[in-house]
Amino acid sequence: MTNGATDTAGIQSIETRQSWHIAWATLAMLCLAAGASMTVVIGLVPISETLGSGRSLPSLATALAYLGTGVGGVLCGLLAGRFGQRAVAILGGVAIFMGLAIASLAEPWSLLVGIGLGVGLFGNGALFPPMLAYVSLWFDRRRGTALALVSSGQYVAGFVWPSVFERTISAFGWQLTMLVYGVVASAIVVALAALVLRPPPVALGGIGGIRSVPGAQVLGMAPNKALALLSAASFLCCVPMAMPAAHLVAFCGDLGIATSQGAVMLSVLLLAAFLSRQFWGWLSDRIGGLWTVLMGGLAQTLGMMAFLTTQDEAGLFFVAAAYGLGFAGIVPAYVLAVRELFPAVEVTWRVPALLLCSLSGMAFGAWLAGAIYDGVGFYAAAWWAGIAFNLAQIALVGSLLARARRLLAPR
Repeated sequence: MTNGATDTAGIQSIETRQSWHIAWATLAMLCLAAGASMTVVIGLVPISETLGSGRSLPSLATALAYLGTGVGGVLCGLLAGRFGQRAVAILGGVAIFMGLAIASLAEPWSLLVGIGLGVGLFGNGALFPPMLAYVSLWFDRRRGTALALVSSGQYVAGFVWPSVFERTISAFGWQLTMLVYGVVASAIVVALAALVLRPPPVALGGIGGIRSVPGAQVLGMAPNKALALLSAASFLCCVPMAMPAAHLVAFCGDLGIATSQGAVMLSVLLLAAFLSRQFWGWLSDRIGGLWTVLMGGLAQTLGMMAFLTTQDEAGLFFVAAAYGLGFAGIVPAYVLAVRELFPAVEVTWRVPALLLCSLSGMAFGAWLAGAIYDGVGFYAAAWWAGIAFNLAQIALVGSLLARARRLLAPR
């Protein structure tokens, strides 16, 4: 392990070459974990046909995966504090296989249990929120950039897996696709966790933090109240965030666009999100987490409005790419805001608690779009609902930034 670098002020940095080894391994693990729940997104229509249900049932499974990831993140964050992140990540890899194996039994209950508990609660729950908190403890100077990289695992998955799953589901069925993917993903996640993960060089103070004293006020409020408002904002913006990601393939099918093209469109959306997230990470290291959240919320609102303006294939490819460019920086910017506002000793529970609300918003958004579609028969009403949630988030984050500016203004 190389020695940490020293910045221009002579302060020793905790960032090392191993920090980036950890970050890249985490990216790979989160890419594989996110692929597990994408089997339901790509297989939404054939799954609903096999089970004889409407689209709300597989949409509910996707929602439970998001919700399970949030709840599991808090639980597994506490387990990581006691047993270490390596053991928790290994648990996550095993749970992904078990969850997909149960879901492949092709019963309504098995789909909900396998995706909600296996893939969500103990799979992604052990690999997404705790790993973001874990990686944040390996960085200080380029924390925003690192968080943007590792949290892009979902987008790498969105670029790699939709076309693969569309072909394998068409050729072999969604059940065999789930089972084989579960074996491969689990084996790689467990191997990476065992070989790469190490105890972090925890920085209890950290460089550039706005606040480092446990118990002190945050933005002029009690710290738990400040976290509650941040978490509420994250819920609001994640409701619309989940809608196109979970329903774009089905939306294309309703417009007469081939499923294979819908899968490619989803890949384009998430590839654009991956590439732009690196820019958002770079920007957040310069302007801070909260300002990045506000700018991302505005961009996401414009992207949701764009889905209402076109229904032709070429136009939707453009809109999907633009939407991916816009919303990508929001979630890691929330994590960065928590790390800026709260001390590192609280990261193992504050970051998962925030992400519980974020993922609950994703869960609600994925379910809500399916429920609205089942009720009215088209997706435009869901897009309008998402825009309303986004506007509420912008207002809340704007009020927090205004509060911060008042506190920093000279008296």
